[in-house]
Amino acid sequence: MKKLIETLKNIWKIEDLRMRLLITLLFVAIYRFGSFVVLPGINPAMLDKLQSQTAGGLMSLLDMFSGGAFSNASIFALGIMPYITASILMQLLAVAVPYFQKMQREGESGRKKISAYTRYLTVGILLFQAPGYLINLKIQSGAALASGISWAAFMVPAIIILSAGSMFILWLGERITDKGIGNGVSLIIMIGIIARLPQAFIQEVSSRFTAITGGGLVMFLVEILILYAVVCAAIVLVQGVRKIPVQYAKRLVGNQQYGGARQYIPLKLFAANVMPIIFAQAIMFIPLTIVQYSAPENASWFVRTMMDHHSWTYNVVFAILIIAFTYFYTAITLNPTQMAEDMKRNNGFIPGVKPGKDTAEYIDTVMSRITLPGSLFIAFIAVMPAFASLLNVQDAFSQFFGGTSLLILVGVVLDTLAQIESHLLMRHYDGLLSSGRIHGRGMAAY
Repeated sequence: MKKLIETLKNIWKIEDLRMRLLITLLFVAIYRFGSFVVLPGINPAMLDKLQSQTAGGLMSLLDMFSGGAFSNASIFALGIMPYITASILMQLLAVAVPYFQKMQREGESGRKKISAYTRYLTVGILLFQAPGYLINLKIQSGAALASGISWAAFMVPAIIILSAGSMFILWLGERITDKGIGNGVSLIIMIGIIARLPQAFIQEVSSRFTAITGGGLVMFLVEILILYAVVCAAIVLVQGVRKIPVQYAKRLVGNQQYGGARQYIPLKLFAANVMPIIFAQAIMFIPLTIVQYSAPENASWFVRTMMDHHSWTYNVVFAILIIAFTYFYTAITLNPTQMAEDMKRNNGFIPGVKPGKDTAEYIDTVMSRITLPGSLFIAFIAVMPAFASLLNVQDAFSQFFGGTSLLILVGVVLDTLAQIESHLLMRHYDGLLSSGRIHGRGMAAY
């Protein structure tokens, strides 16, 4: 506690860091305020059915990512997820389409073009999702619209407001990145998630101490211990093992011969970080987007199952997508040929492996084989909320036992602490950890 107080004092002494933190808090406050600003013409007292719909199932997860704006019929109801979806699609195009591949190799000018295309694509996704949200709002809470206003007249300005609201959130995120601390878009997602934590915690405590089968204090303590273990696992996943011993790598490729001093290959055990789970989650939201255009009860059995994030079908498909995206994202972020060339240029080598093509093939083989345990690990953490529900954990609180929400929380916190740490160390103040080994997860894809 003493070190924490001393660190806070040091942060306040650094004018640039103090201003960045205050700017970040200001923009976060603006975002949270906007989450409660209801669409013009909607009576917030008549949204009971919409809020009941988002109390469970996949809708609750979508509402959590929007910080509760979805269930409030807020101007920020669509949140930042359309931009995340657009970013994922652009990354896929950069791999599959030569035009975007060339653009990606153009350096800063190419990145600016890709960023512009991502925004255009975000607007297109918003113009598709906004009508779906409004149709669902009409089905669930049609009486919430003020009398004298027809839904036909309400739809057009509401679509514009919802789309502008999401783009404004994106603007806030970019300003936080430029003027504040941390990755702005990631921080906004984290704030939306963590806003639900106090209420979820209170509900869980209440259920454990009031329900007949709640289990009381003992079961609640077991929950906390499991949650602590999962958080520790998430930290390991996000920070990762950042170098692989050559001895271990040789065993992976079937070569047991090794001699000499202990050496490492600069490969991270979880090279994809948490991006595969975010890719997969965006895909899993597609059935939800489609079903908004009709009554959920009219949807097929498969679609209804895919909307229940505790069902076996949903979690099996989710895990498979995560494993597949882990291999995909590792392949597009790590270039074995480039790594081999860099090692050769810097007079580096792997004992027993020829420089150049052989080294590139060796690194590719090692990465392919260490990706599997990493993908299985991240898939297991992703489906942990489903296992938590088997222990009668409340739906809202179970989301913090794993899944996208926990990994984002851990990753963004570590990334933000890493930036604060660097500001402190540059000015010769003690950091948040005496070892100074906080690693951010680098959510640059946002």
